Amino acid sequence: MSDIIVIAASAGGLEPLRRIVAALPAACPAAVFIVMHIGAQRSNLPTLLSWSSRLNVSFARDGAPIQSGHIYVAPPDQHMVLEVGRIHLERGPKVHHTRPAADPLFISAAEAYAGRVLGVVLSGGDNDGAEGLRVIKQHGGRGVVQKPEEAVAPSMPEMAIARDHPDACLSVAEIAELMETCTDQVAK
Repeated sequence: MSDIIVIAASAGGLEPLRRIVAALPAACPAAVFIVMHIGAQRSNLPTLLSWSSRLNVSFARDGAPIQSGHIYVAPPDQHMVLEVGRIHLERGPKVHHTRPAADPLFISAAEAYAGRVLGVVLSGGDNDGAEGLRVIKQHGGRGVVQKPEEAVAPSMPEMAIARDHPDACLSVAEIAELMETCTDQVAK
C-alpha cells in the first residue's frame, strides 16, 4: 500500500493547494487526500486542481479502493475517512461547524496507516486539522503546517502549532519542495 498524504485547507487555501499539487511528481507513490471547507455548495475543486497537477484528481467515492498516484478530494457535505485500502464517505455530524472537515480524515488516516501518514494544515479559519495532526504525530506520522504569517487566514495553522508541535512550519514554497521529493520524504 502506498503512503498517505492528507491536506486540510479553508479560506485562502486554494492557491497553496494548487502550488502543492503542481509539485507532486507524476511518479509519486503516495495517495493524496484533500479536505477543503466547501460545505454543501457545488464544487469544481478537482477540476481546478487537475489544471495544476500531473496526477489524476477526482472527488472521492464511497467504498473506492485507494490508489497511489491519485488525488482524492472530499465531496461537498461529506466527511472523507480512510480504512486500510478503502475510502468511506459519511454525512455524520458537522465537525468544527463544517462538513467535510479535516479532523475525521486525519484521525482515520492515522489509525489506518500510522507512521506512513504526512498531514499538512494550510490557510483557514477555526481549528480544524489541529486535533487530527496531533493524532497523526501520536501514531508516528509527520505533521507540517503552513507558516501562519503567510496564510490568508492563519488560525488553522496557528491552532495546529498550539495543539501539538508539528515537525515543520513551512512556507507554501517549502511545502511544495517537500512534495517534489515525496518518494523520499512522505514516511520518513
